[in-house]
Amino acid sequence: MAPTEADGLVLGDDGIVRCWWPGDHADYRSYHDNEWGYPVVDDISLFEKICLEGFQAGLSWLTILRKRPAFRSAFANFNPTVVARFTPADVQRCLRNSGIVRHRQKIESTINNAAQALEIIAEFGSLSAYLWAYEPDPASRRSLGPGGIPTSTPESAALSRDMKLRGWSFVGPTTIYALMQATGMVNDHLVGCKFHPVIENKRADLIRPRSQRLP
Repeated sequence: MAPTEADGLVLGDDGIVRCWWPGDHADYRSYHDNEWGYPVVDDISLFEKICLEGFQAGLSWLTILRKRPAFRSAFANFNPTVVARFTPADVQRCLRNSGIVRHRQKIESTINNAAQALEIIAEFGSLSAYLWAYEPDPASRRSLGPGGIPTSTPESAALSRDMKLRGWSFVGPTTIYALMQATGMVNDHLVGCKFHPVIENKRADLIRPRSQRLP
């Protein structure tokens, strides 16, 4: 049976069945096919995704995706060690940068969150180990049924709560769940999408990061 939009699936003009949301945008399709949901355990990549998900709040992800090269340039490729040392002059520089989202609170949040990321790395050994400790149990998601994709989960709420206690900002439960989706902590490619089994295999092969924190 051919996929229908009611299933959340579309058959592209390239003959590939995908989730509905990339539409006909070539760059969005590429992101869906080659990046979204693939497990990420690199700290700098994870920090970038946290920051960009925060910038996305109130906007479309496609807008952020198309501005990502400018964001990387403005924020030292999201190296938290460098970003944590940004000064008020850097905030003003970013506010003058038309290539990014010029939102003072989100810019200042990125600098603040870089400092928080360094503290987590010092405590847990890596940002990756801290974040992946909140990976949802796949069994807990079976009750969602076909096409059931939440906007937040108990795990994203718990991680959001802990991050806020640690001083992070722009890390609400919905933002954190979007992070989980993007970094492969869950597989929210719909069943029937060509890339659902691809992500399942990547997740099955992944060696999860482990905390170096002493008991």
